[in-house]
Amino acid sequence: MILECSQCRTRYLVPDSAIGEGRTVRCASCKHSWFQAPEILDLATRAAPGDGQPAPAVQREATPPPPEPPRVFEDPVAAAPDVPDYDPFAPQPPFKPRRNPARRWTVAAIVAGVSMLLGTAAILYSGAPGIAAQLGLGIGGEVNTPLLFTDKAVERRTMANGSELFMVSGKVVNPTGSRQSVPDIRVELTDAHDRLVYSWRITPQVRALDGKGTIEFNGAKVDVPASAKVVQLSFASEIGG
Repeated sequence: MILECSQCRTRYLVPDSAIGEGRTVRCASCKHSWFQAPEILDLATRAAPGDGQPAPAVQREATPPPPEPPRVFEDPVAAAPDVPDYDPFAPQPPFKPRRNPARRWTVAAIVAGVSMLLGTAAILYSGAPGIAAQLGLGIGGEVNTPLLFTDKAVERRTMANGSELFMVSGKVVNPTGSRQSVPDIRVELTDAHDRLVYSWRITPQVRALDGKGTIEFNGAKVDVPASAKVVQLSFASEIGG
């Protein structure tokens, strides 16, 4: 039989067994749904007048040819509205695509790697100087170097304009027999409660020191906080403050 959508006028050629005693169908083009009744056959006969002879069967009027051939689809009848939106006559039911397990393992590996890096940083920061030294890392921006400070001196001097000049001087010694690079010297000033109140860097005169060699350094700043009580010297890395 031929079905025609009342909305978009699309026609479908379907077997009579697909409709049965009537069912809800849906247009594959516009998704319009309607109840399709089975095709009614005209079996009526006309009674013969007078002589009792049976009248010939009523001939059915010929159906005019359709203006265009019906469009034939593999799956012309859709499910009823209360049935999930898929074709019941499809050879296989639809399934959700399977998730890619490799992607999940990649994400898990990234998360584990970040967690390990954060854990290592926490150990180095929270109190493992021995481990940091074995790995060649400095804590708080310090450099692991054999160089030593000697002859350290601190002086406060009031200038003519009333400003106070804070000066730090000393020597850098290479106790080894090999040539060593000389990083920047970091000066940190802390108060009586060991709180940092001021800091700056001193650039050394040379960047490399021969074995058993010594160089002098000095630096000065104006208007250093009066609460500064303790001077701490260290070798600063290029990244650390």
